[in-house]
Amino acid sequence: MIDFSAILSPCYLLDEQLLDANLAVIDRVRKESGAEIIVALKACAMWSIFPKLARHSDGATASSLAEARLVLEEFGQKSHTYAPVYTDRNIDEILRCSSHITFNSLGQYRRFGERALAQGLSCGLRINPGYSPVETDIYNPCVAGSRLGVVPEQLRELPAGIEGLHFHVLCESRPCHLRLALEAVEKNFGHLLDQIKWLNMGGGHLMTHADYDCDELIAILREFRARHPHLRLILEPGSAFTWRTGYLVSTVEDIVENGGVKTAMLDVSFACHMPDCLEMPYKPAIIGAHDPEEGETKWRMGGTSCLAGDFYGDWAFDHELKVGEKIVFEDMIHYTMVKTTMFNGVHHPSIAIAHRNGEVEMVREFGYEDFKTRMS
Repeated sequence: MIDFSAILSPCYLLDEQLLDANLAVIDRVRKESGAEIIVALKACAMWSIFPKLARHSDGATASSLAEARLVLEEFGQKSHTYAPVYTDRNIDEILRCSSHITFNSLGQYRRFGERALAQGLSCGLRINPGYSPVETDIYNPCVAGSRLGVVPEQLRELPAGIEGLHFHVLCESRPCHLRLALEAVEKNFGHLLDQIKWLNMGGGHLMTHADYDCDELIAILREFRARHPHLRLILEPGSAFTWRTGYLVSTVEDIVENGGVKTAMLDVSFACHMPDCLEMPYKPAIIGAHDPEEGETKWRMGGTSCLAGDFYGDWAFDHELKVGEKIVFEDMIHYTMVKTTMFNGVHHPSIAIAHRNGEVEMVREFGYEDFKTRMS
């Protein structure tokens, strides 16, 4: 049991026991499906846990030069790399750090493919199968006019040197959505599947969610492998590895009231430290809080930046909040730390790990020099 009162806020705190439970699920899917599962750094680039993730995965995937370097230097492997665009400025270093590289368009492959092949990389193309279950447009790669992936009418034949295809159309999705995605791939790109060596099914497979049916996922992957036994199947979930594995610990620093609205002013910022809450938007869970019922006092959580919209609400507690009280947001490891900013120069949360033995290890603390260096 973590003693949150002893954690100096603001702080992102990863619970090692929760991480281990997720990794056990991922190991089971790897073993029983025969598919490779690699870690998507875009969800969590907390490299202090890379040694553990490396033992429970088949590698890692990068979306930029910085991520590819981090995979090579801290994961100890070359990355599977995909980015919407590569440039003359970064391509050579990306190739040095990668074992597989996926191109977003035929134009990008024509521009950089020969260079990649000359260095022995396995090259792939991202395809757009025209199906995605994602309802929020900002996360939907198959919206009309999407810039992501090659559409069927552009890929009648496979360019020489291409060994793989990659699609990424899911987001915190269920196995039934993967089944529909694979049906779309076979319908629109099935004529190419016998010509490639690997198929990367992207991320969004939230197999560590309590309601996710891993048996169904395993069955779908086995069925697909039976139809295409020559293919290496690759999944690259991000959220699944660190889903519900940690917290953002904050403190109530002031309480303000205006127009009947009570706001607990925190030492964290939604805009800077929990941007997904405003972007999606979604309301995060807080330990000890619940949705207000009729007659209950409603509390808004206020962020520490000067942005007028840096707040979220409403929550109810079984007591009146007080200055100095800890507010602990749940599920704040994946797609949270990687999106933080130093807008306003607000104090950046530390990063810590709560180990199985009860010890809390402070992995990183941030200060003025981090802000100054970033802004120079």
